[in-house]
Amino acid sequence: MAITLKDVAAAAGVSRSTASRALSGSPLISPETRLAVEEAAGRLGYRLNRAASALRSKQSHVVGLVLNNLINASFHTIAEVVQRRAADEGYQVMLCITDADPRREESFLQTLAAYGVDGLIVIGTGKNAATTNALLTEGIGVVNVIRAATESAAPSVLASDREGAHAATSHLLDLGHERIGFIGGLPTANSGRERFAGYETALRERGLQVDESLVERGPFDPAFGAEAVERLLRRDRRMTALFAANHEAVFGVLPTLVSAGVEVPRQLSLVCYEDIPWLRWWQPSVTVVDNGARELGELAMDLLLQQIERADRSPVSDGSGRTGRAYRVGAQLVVRSSSTKPGEQAPNRPAAG
Repeated sequence: MAITLKDVAAAAGVSRSTASRALSGSPLISPETRLAVEEAAGRLGYRLNRAASALRSKQSHVVGLVLNNLINASFHTIAEVVQRRAADEGYQVMLCITDADPRREESFLQTLAAYGVDGLIVIGTGKNAATTNALLTEGIGVVNVIRAATESAAPSVLASDREGAHAATSHLLDLGHERIGFIGGLPTANSGRERFAGYETALRERGLQVDESLVERGPFDPAFGAEAVERLLRRDRRMTALFAANHEAVFGVLPTLVSAGVEVPRQLSLVCYEDIPWLRWWQPSVTVVDNGARELGELAMDLLLQQIERADRSPVSDGSGRTGRAYRVGAQLVVRSSSTKPGEQAPNRPAAG
């Protein structure tokens, strides 16, 4: 005979409704009771019928996490935060990787909606605002993280990319550098636009203009980073510092500098955007802008749970021309050994290729 919820409740010594709440992760149930019910369910081999539970409660206790890639270390950190917070609140997480393809992203969004997810966290292309706005009208919670379209009615949790890039460039200028290379993302992305704006503003404040021969902007991809740094090294041997503001590109920038025989910081000072544990272990340890990835994830989950847990389960917005609020998490410059004064650098640096 199939084991029922009634059997689990009897084995745990609680009512059927209490057993149901415990297995669905209700915060109204004490940890001790939840453990007793879960142990009883495990002994009996009971499996919660989530589809039936969702029909009764109009909640699936499933949230979707849609990401452009898993190369980006900040995305990893945010995914870890989302998974932990979701588990703590009794939710399962469905992860979808889009490879920054807007059509694949839209397909995943529609699929997750069809599965009845309660909410979505989207680190996306910014090109599917119409789809996420429609999901909002259906009562599905949506939060954009790091990248968002201006026409999105969902709230967005964004890094302070302009301020972080300004701090990184100002740090290099304060050390005495003027020929500062820039490797950034495409202007179609929030981070691509804002990090370049911070770089440009810091230069202009010191009476310097952007030299396009020192600028490379392209896809969020390690291969682009390798190609970009090779081009910069060939074009300008007077470049004394490099600001790698495209995080995914950093995975191509660092090994290319090593293979080109460029000594950091003796021949080239370096600052990278977004921290990764191994950047502090690199030789030399790399100066970075920490974008606060963990805080981005925590705030995103706070906002999503607020939407999901509203008692009336009404849509958060009608999506009719309204732009969702944007919340910013501050950036922090972490100075390490990869940046130094140009006077302390070697006068000659090999050209790439």
